[in-house]
Amino acid sequence: MIFIDLTSFRCPVPLVKVKLALKSVSAGDSLHILLSDPGSRRDVPAFFKKQGHTIVTLQDDASQLGVLITKVDLSQG
Repeated sequence: MIFIDLTSFRCPVPLVKVKLALKSVSAGDSLHILLSDPGSRRDVPAFFKKQGHTIVTLQDDASQLGVLITKVDLSQG
């Protein structure tokens, strides 16, 4: 699992960084992401869920959102 703290970045930077990080891992691997920007808190989980990856919310409070994104092999199917 890779941990990425993106709380110091504003949208769209976190989405771009998570996309790049997800490309560098194998199917079944996970990224633990921390977000604080309101736009990113909404857009990052929605984008990866729409792509078919598994998203689990680990933390969701006033200061930040923590999600676990597990890469799914999208070439299968």
